[in-house]
Amino acid sequence: MGIRLLLKKTGCPYTLKRDVMFKKIAAIVLFSIVAAGSVSAQQAPSLIPQPVQQVVGKGAFTISMDVVIVAGTNLATEAGFLKELLDQVTGYKIPVKPSATGKTIRLSLNTASDKTIGNEGYKLTINTNNIAIVANTPAGIFYGVQSLLQLLPPETEKRERIKTALQLPVIAVTDYPRFGWRGLMLDVSRHFFPLSFVKKYIDQMAKYKYNVFHWHLTDDPGWRVAIKSYPRLTEIAAWRPLRVGRWGSFPPPAKDERNNDGGFYSAAEIAEAIRYAKERHVTIVPEVDMPGHSAAIITAYPELSCSGKPRQMYSGSNDGAGENVLCAGKERTFEVLDTLIGDLAAMFPGEYIHIGGDEVDKSFWKRCELCQKRMKEEGLKNEEELQSYFIKRVTKLVNKHGKKVIGWDEILEGGLAPGAAVMSWRGYEGAIAAAGAQHKAVMTPTSFCYLDYMQTDMHIEQTGGAYLTLTRTYEYEPVPAEVDEQYILGGQGNLWTEFISSPGRAEYMTWPRAFALSEIYWSPKKVRSTAEFLSRVEKHFVRLYYAGVNYAPAVYDPQIHVKKDAAGKPTISFTTEVKDLEIYYTFDGVIPDQYATRYTGGPVMLPPGASDVKAVTYRNGRQMGRVLSINLNEIQGK
Repeated sequence: MGIRLLLKKTGCPYTLKRDVMFKKIAAIVLFSIVAAGSVSAQQAPSLIPQPVQQVVGKGAFTISMDVVIVAGTNLATEAGFLKELLDQVTGYKIPVKPSATGKTIRLSLNTASDKTIGNEGYKLTINTNNIAIVANTPAGIFYGVQSLLQLLPPETEKRERIKTALQLPVIAVTDYPRFGWRGLMLDVSRHFFPLSFVKKYIDQMAKYKYNVFHWHLTDDPGWRVAIKSYPRLTEIAAWRPLRVGRWGSFPPPAKDERNNDGGFYSAAEIAEAIRYAKERHVTIVPEVDMPGHSAAIITAYPELSCSGKPRQMYSGSNDGAGENVLCAGKERTFEVLDTLIGDLAAMFPGEYIHIGGDEVDKSFWKRCELCQKRMKEEGLKNEEELQSYFIKRVTKLVNKHGKKVIGWDEILEGGLAPGAAVMSWRGYEGAIAAAGAQHKAVMTPTSFCYLDYMQTDMHIEQTGGAYLTLTRTYEYEPVPAEVDEQYILGGQGNLWTEFISSPGRAEYMTWPRAFALSEIYWSPKKVRSTAEFLSRVEKHFVRLYYAGVNYAPAVYDPQIHVKKDAAGKPTISFTTEVKDLEIYYTFDGVIPDQYATRYTGGPVMLPPGASDVKAVTYRNGRQMGRVLSINLNEIQGK
């Protein structure tokens, strides 16, 4: 999915006509991190996502050698996470006991359910002598622990011993999520990521209270999950010719070219990922695309296509994926899918299986005698109704194996089977249509939730044509005005990986925009403030640094805006996402620093003879953003 929409939105970013849409910038200098010291007990907390309610008191709780974690055996996993980190950063061996007096960190479940906090909420209370986390479920305790750990100094993310005393502010927190589905999707088909990175990704998700990991396991370029009944899926469809560069511009595979790029997850690795995620209260939703985006399975089993012709693996070439749609006229297609779905249902214990259903090239069905015969036999008027027929049959197979279907919003076309849910990615329309038919929806519109979109200028990232800043993401409201909120399960961010070939790049594109989405899906609207959120994000940059997690510093980059003056001549102005920055610029080709011309607001005329403009941001004598460098021909629209 991802690539086709991206390619539709390319264009020159600095022509006057497109400045409002793109507001792009360029930059080329390394970002410096200011390491923070220990958190003061009176300092306002910087929790992400923002709690429903928090009251900060005076004083601090100091973690000392006599601290005891109190937790029953039903909370052994949650207590274990807390103990492990505290042991690592203090050098103590903090005991976990079912009861204790004195200085304690107490984790306990309510004997009578607290309806205010629900299934995933918690209450965290810290005073100078004790810490208490109370919840209705272990998940609530886990999220309370995550908030507690965020109150520790950022250096604790290194998980190394800290010699100074660790203090936590006196505080009372009442917290619970707005939505039950809070997810991130990782596409491992375009580029394969090892299990070690998947686990690291889940770790970071859990810290910020995400609870769904959508694992996009199959697509045209690769099949990533071992299916015992169909070994050719991993023997053939998990591998393609090695290509390095820009996706969509590669040469097609040469005849007999070696397939040596790719990989897959064994049944044991899938089981390990599920176990690992479950401990962190994250549910894995697997996606196996059908009937479109199926070039990989067709390469392994050509008989499942309309033509039945052998084909090579798709390598990201500029001629497209070719025949990538399963034949809807062959019973063999549904027999294979029955087995595949059965194997997936046995592997993944979650409620849903994602079947894709998007961007189906129906031209193959139009030319297929068997598909046309199927349409005639079933009384189907067109190929859109044939797609609905296909989705409904697959839904019955999924239900047969004890699961529910979820798919991209195209599965609505022609009507949905009962119980199916929709991921609304083409704006809000899918959710509106789903709710109108009394189906649940997960919100993931491209304009707010596509994490593969550029965060800063195309000259530095070049990850696609669309543009999505952190502040734009934070403006997102998941519930359409026309929809009753009861039909919105929640939402997620999607990371398509056409242009993301390494774990570090995947992290860079995820964070910090995943901070914004975590807060949108967890926190009530009334506690959200963009300026205040950005101040917390900056503090969490330091946490990511110590945790060894890459992230994008785009909020510090200068952004350029072009307008015409009264005489029709172009002028420029600068802004930044973070507001307390100084902007310096040059027109003479020199890389700017804090001694260059400082931008003081308003439009700036383009001086005659200048060939480019460069800009950079500083704070207190320290360079914060990367250098923006733009040829003035682009600004002038030449």
